[in-house]
Amino acid sequence: MPAIPFICAPGYAFAEAWRAALQAAMPLERIVALESLDDHARAACDFAIVANPDTRDLATLAQLKWVHSVWAGVERLVEDLQHSPVEIVRLVDPQLAQTMAEAVLAWTLYLHRDMPRYARQQAAGQWLEHDYVRPQEKTVALLGLGELGLASAARLLAAGFQVSGWSRSRRAVPGVQCFAGDEELPALLAGADILVCLLPLTPQTRDMLDAPTLAHLKPGASLINFARGAIIDDQALRAALDSGQLAHAVLDVFREEPLPAAQWQWQHPQVTVLPHISGPTDRGTAAAIVAANVGRYRATGALPVVVDKQRRY
Repeated sequence: MPAIPFICAPGYAFAEAWRAALQAAMPLERIVALESLDDHARAACDFAIVANPDTRDLATLAQLKWVHSVWAGVERLVEDLQHSPVEIVRLVDPQLAQTMAEAVLAWTLYLHRDMPRYARQQAAGQWLEHDYVRPQEKTVALLGLGELGLASAARLLAAGFQVSGWSRSRRAVPGVQCFAGDEELPALLAGADILVCLLPLTPQTRDMLDAPTLAHLKPGASLINFARGAIIDDQALRAALDSGQLAHAVLDVFREEPLPAAQWQWQHPQVTVLPHISGPTDRGTAAAIVAANVGRYRATGALPVVVDKQRRY
């Protein structure tokens, strides 16, 4: 069988670790770096495993039919291959959903228990206790009710929070007040004490959280963005924080990553900056899922579920 190239961004620090994990999950396959393949070997490859690849590398595989990303988010890959016949398979890993749900709960509790305020008090040398608010008195609103949103909702409900959720199309989730469509988004926002963004980046969600949208939030609400940076209008966010419309923002994703040192988010007293760590992919579970998909393809020729390039996920 032809070797399977693992193609990643130049200089990616974990390239060898990924190749090792994929090889361990597929002992009968040969997982190699693209540069180790000559022209004849490249011509025999009809699929590849990728992590933010350079499309110029993909173009060296003349018979390429599909690529399997080891990430759940594939918007840049979709953009690069929008007009290509090459199909894209994204990672759908239940472990990723649980890891993200853990982060959603952790940083929701950070906001709920007023950790930013106590950190400011420590810096100022203030010993001051504030009233405790039960989680049952707080509503956490989830933007996105896909696999990540559903797993997060379950964790939040178990912790005692009121949970609401929004999606493009109508969903029914036990214990969750569900909203759908543009016309119901303001009502979700108006009831949110903490808003958690878990949406994919699409043409419809780019700059979705702009000034008019953020204005629907109740004064003093907080925001967690674990989705993509471009979903938020950064200047609108800064204005909402400065005015007090938003009390705090936990930001794990940005338009440019790593976040440049000169960006305002680093120094803003009402912003917590995280280095894109809310939902790290587990190489072991991810490699097993990729291996199962490759095995079925080898056996039947059938592709796994592919990304809808129009919807971008």
